[in-house]
Amino acid sequence: MVVGAGPYGLSIAAHLNSRGIEHRIFGTPMASWLNHMPKFMLLKSAGFASNLSAPTGDYSIRSYCLRNGIGYDDHDIPVALATFTDYALDFQRKYVPDIDQRSVTSIALRDGGFTLQLDGDERIHARRVVLAVGITHFDHVPAVLGRQTGHFVSHSSAHHDLSRFVDSDVTIIGAGTSALDLAAGLHDAGAKVRLVVRGPAIRFYSSAPSADVLSSGRRIRRIRSGLGDGLKSWLYCEVPQLFRYLPAWKRLDIVRHHLGPASPGYLRPITQKAAVFTGHEIESATIRDGRVHLSLQDRTGKPLPISTDYVIAATGYRVDLRRLRFMDADLRNRIRTAGPMPILSPNFESSVPGLYFTGLAAAGSFGPLLRFVHGTEFAARRITAHITKSGRHDVEVREIT
Repeated sequence: MVVGAGPYGLSIAAHLNSRGIEHRIFGTPMASWLNHMPKFMLLKSAGFASNLSAPTGDYSIRSYCLRNGIGYDDHDIPVALATFTDYALDFQRKYVPDIDQRSVTSIALRDGGFTLQLDGDERIHARRVVLAVGITHFDHVPAVLGRQTGHFVSHSSAHHDLSRFVDSDVTIIGAGTSALDLAAGLHDAGAKVRLVVRGPAIRFYSSAPSADVLSSGRRIRRIRSGLGDGLKSWLYCEVPQLFRYLPAWKRLDIVRHHLGPASPGYLRPITQKAAVFTGHEIESATIRDGRVHLSLQDRTGKPLPISTDYVIAATGYRVDLRRLRFMDADLRNRIRTAGPMPILSPNFESSVPGLYFTGLAAAGSFGPLLRFVHGTEFAARRITAHITKSGRHDVEVREIT
């Protein structure tokens, strides 16, 4: 049973199909990408690192773009969100044609396996479950804003369409690609935009120089990978299985801080069009008279009051299994964790036999690679190989009457 139909769920289901392994996959294909990302967004990952994992043939985003006359380059042409979702849905139609688009409302242990309840109260039993829930349940809003979440304060994932913000004053919290993407989109939509950044500056990255102009030492330091430039990123891509052997505290620290807030160079112009407040923290947030009143503080302790129509927290995602409310409490409590993340075997299996995690939830065991689409190849092949080796009967799926 595969729960989730984003890049990881579709890739795993494609591999299971290719091996003739009985399974079902639940979820609306690419729902988070279609409904919770700004529709004008460009992917942070390079083209060559934005492929779903096809079990056979060349079904890369490169081949999709070439077939459809879409401009493409492995490194130098950013991939538009619409191009990526169209590619993923084309992949789904080819490799995973049968998807049950109902939601899984609960998962519990039963009879040596798992009982899943679906919308409409149908229940089914499966011996193995792969949770490929992506980022859907893990949007992070700082506690000082979380108490006010609603119409006036929201997470960036709530805004696929920005038309409601026309002629509004909008304050964005964050300094990464999501924050600057939103700022650019809001400015183009006619909003007055303000960026509040905790760090001393907004960081930008650009394409690596040509290898022939770099010394051998600099070439190693600037080596390209699916996570960007640098030896560390290259290692996280090439040997994610070794990441598990680091101490738990080190793994969590790397996942949280590697590739911290930074944006591609083409977003730099928005910093000249929006008001930018670097080196500021939010001390408090209250809603009065139909506006959000923020109290900021700089690094010297100097206060700065701001009144704004809306606040959007472009503050990323953090895994916390307690937020997977569809999981039965007894099942959730049986999962060994390092901090808030599940501890997984080399095959992505949790401490509950037959329960697998992938995508962002697996990053605590396999590293930053699993935060990105580039990790689908490693995860899909590793999980499918383990299920195949364990025996096809172990993925039995049956309805409960």
